[in-house]
Amino acid sequence: MSTKNLLVELFVEELPPKALKKLGESFSSAMADSLKAQGLAGAQSVVTSFASPRRLAVHLGEVVAKAADKPVAQKLMPVSVGLDANGQPTQALLKRLAGLGLGADAVAALRREGEGKAESLIYDAVLPGATLTDGLQKALEETLAKLPIPKVMSYQLTDGWSSVNFVRPAHRLVALHGAEVVPVAVLGLQAGRETLGHRFEAAQAVVAIREADSYESQMESEGAVIPGFAKRRAEIVRQLQAAAVQVGGGVQPIEDEALLDEVTGLVERPNVLLCAFEEQFLEVPQECLILTMKANQKYFPLLDASGKLTNRFLVVSNIRPDDASAVTGGNERVVRPRLADAKFFFDQDRKHRLEGRVPKLGNVVYHNKLGTQMQRIERLISLAGGIARALNADMAAAEHAALLAKADLVTEMVGEFPELQGIMGRYYALHDGEEPAVADAIEDHYKPRFAGDSLPRNPVGLCVALADKLDTLVGMYGIGAVPTGDKDPFALRRHALGVLRILIETPLSVGLDELLHLAASEFEEGVLSKTVEADLYGFMLDRLRGMLRERGYAADEIEAVASQNPVRIDLVLPRIEAVRAFRALPEAAALAAANKRIQNILKKAEAVGDAVQPALLQEAAERELFGVVQTLAPQVEAKLAQQDYTATLSALAAVRSAVDAFFDNVMVNADDLQVRANRLALLNQLGGLMNCVADISKLAA
Repeated sequence: MSTKNLLVELFVEELPPKALKKLGESFSSAMADSLKAQGLAGAQSVVTSFASPRRLAVHLGEVVAKAADKPVAQKLMPVSVGLDANGQPTQALLKRLAGLGLGADAVAALRREGEGKAESLIYDAVLPGATLTDGLQKALEETLAKLPIPKVMSYQLTDGWSSVNFVRPAHRLVALHGAEVVPVAVLGLQAGRETLGHRFEAAQAVVAIREADSYESQMESEGAVIPGFAKRRAEIVRQLQAAAVQVGGGVQPIEDEALLDEVTGLVERPNVLLCAFEEQFLEVPQECLILTMKANQKYFPLLDASGKLTNRFLVVSNIRPDDASAVTGGNERVVRPRLADAKFFFDQDRKHRLEGRVPKLGNVVYHNKLGTQMQRIERLISLAGGIARALNADMAAAEHAALLAKADLVTEMVGEFPELQGIMGRYYALHDGEEPAVADAIEDHYKPRFAGDSLPRNPVGLCVALADKLDTLVGMYGIGAVPTGDKDPFALRRHALGVLRILIETPLSVGLDELLHLAASEFEEGVLSKTVEADLYGFMLDRLRGMLRERGYAADEIEAVASQNPVRIDLVLPRIEAVRAFRALPEAAALAAANKRIQNILKKAEAVGDAVQPALLQEAAERELFGVVQTLAPQVEAKLAQQDYTATLSALAAVRSAVDAFFDNVMVNADDLQVRANRLALLNQLGGLMNCVADISKLAA
C-alpha cells in the first residue's frame, strides 16, 4: 500500500511561552500515537514536531490513505448460555447478534473455543480499516483533549453563536497528505493548505503550503518563521555565543535552560542584539540585577570570565530590522527603571540592621496551626543550638545565624524578589559586620534547594539548614499536612532529601532519631500528633530508598540495609557498599540463603536465647560451627568498631563450610528441649554476626 507523508498545523494566537515546548511535544506525540494505533502509520514512521508562538504542527512519515482491514475474534458468551439443549440459539444469543447487526443465520458461522463449562461461542469478523479522513479527525479530537493546557479559555467563533474552549483562539488548520488536503475540521475550522507567516516580516501574509514535505522550508523562506522549537532554540544559542564572542574578554551569556525555553516560546525569528546599562548599577548585588533582567525582561546577562556580572546584556528580538538601534535603545530604556528599583531597594534595606528586623517576623504568619515566623525563629534558635552541641560545632554562632536566618523576609528587596531570600540576608549581614560564617549560614540554610544543589559551606550553615528542614518536616507532618500522590505543597519530600543528603555527604555522625526528637521537642504540647517521630522516620526511610535507587544500587542491596531501620544515615553508604562487595564473593549466595533459613527458624521458635552451653553440643557439625562462631565473633566486633563494613562482611565467608555442614547433619528441632534451645541459641549468635552490618538474607533469591 502506497504511503505519503502527513502534515497537520493548527495556527493560533500567541501561546503561553513557558508551556510551548510541552504543548508542541504533546501535540505531535499524541497525533502520531493515535494514527499509529489506527493502523494509518507504521511503528517506524518518523515524527517531527513543530511549535512556535503561533502554531503547533506535526510531520508524520509514511501515512496510508486507508488502514488495512483487521480480522477480529469476538467472544460472545458461553455455549451453555447461547445454545439450548437442542443446539438452537437462545434469545440471549439472538439479542447479542442483533446488537452486532447480524441475524439468526449468523449462528451457523459461529465457532466454538475451549472445553466443558469454559467453551464459548466466537464470532469471527473483519473490521474495515479506517480512512485517513476519519482517522485524522479522531486523532485531532483526541489530541486536543489531551493537551497539557495550563489554562483553558473560551471564545466565540465567527458565526457569533458558537463558542469553543482551547488554550488560545485558533484561526487556521492545515492538513496535507502529500499535496492533498485532508478534509477534517476542529475548533470550528475547516482544513486547508494556507497558514500565516511572521506577523511583521513574512514575504507574503498568507503562505500556501504546497505539500507536507515543503512545510518547514516554506515557513522559513516565505513565512520568515523557524517553526521547529529545537531548531529555533539552537539558533538562539548560536547567536548568543556569537554575540558574546563579539564583545570579547571571555564574557559568556548566563546559562539558564528555563529562560532559554521561554524565550524560544516568545519569538518566531530570533535576532540577538547587544545592549548595555550604566555601570553604577553594578554596585547592587549581581543576583538582584540578574534576576530582574531574567524574570522581568527575559534578557540574558553577560558574565565575565570570573563569573562576575558585566554591564552588557543580550536581547532576543523577534524582528530583524536593518537598523537595530531603535530596538536596542528601547530595551535599554526599559531595563533602566528596573535596575534603579533594585538599587533603591538595596540602598533602603541597608539603612536598617538585619537584627533589628527580627521582631517584625512576629507579624508574619508561618502557618495558622504552627504560629508566626517569630515563633518559628525561636524554635530554630533552640534546635540549631542543640544540633551544634551534638556535632561539637559553634553553638553561639549557630543560634545567632538562626536568629537572623529569616530576617530578610521583611526587607524591600526580598518583598519584590522572593527568590532572593537568604541571598540578600547574607549581603545585609556582611554589611552589618556579622561574622562571615554567620552570613554564609543565612544564605546556605536553604540548601540544598534542588537536586544537585550544593550543601552549606560551613558547620554553622549545616546546623541551621538541618534545623530549618527538620522544623518544617516535623511541624507539617505533625499537623497532618503530608504529601499525597504528586501533591506536596510544603515540599516535604525535598526537605527530607535535603536532610538525608546533608547527613550522608557531609557526613554527620548524629542519629536521625535524635534529630527528629530534638525538633519535635521544640513544639508546644498537643500541637503535633503523638506518632509524628515514628511516622516521619518511615517517610524519610522511603525517601532514602528512592535516593539510593537513583544512585544505582539494586533493590535487594538497599533493602538489606534499609530493613534494619538505620538511624546513623552517614553510615548507610558504607554499609550498602559493603553489601555490594559481599555479594560478589563466591560464598555470598549460600550464606544469604542460610541466613534466610536461620531467620525463618528463629521466627517460628517460641523463645530464643543467645547463651550456648558447650556441654549440650552433641553433633560434630554443631561443635564445629560453635568453634567457628567463637573465633569469628571478636574479629567481626573489632572490624565493626572500626566501621570497616566491607571487611566485616568478608570475614563471614569463613563460616560457609561450617554452616553447610550444620544444616546437612544437625536437626535443630531436637526432641530434647534443652538441646533444641541450645541449637537455637547457636543459630541466634550466628544470625547476629551475619546481620551486624546488613540483613544479608535480603540477597537470597
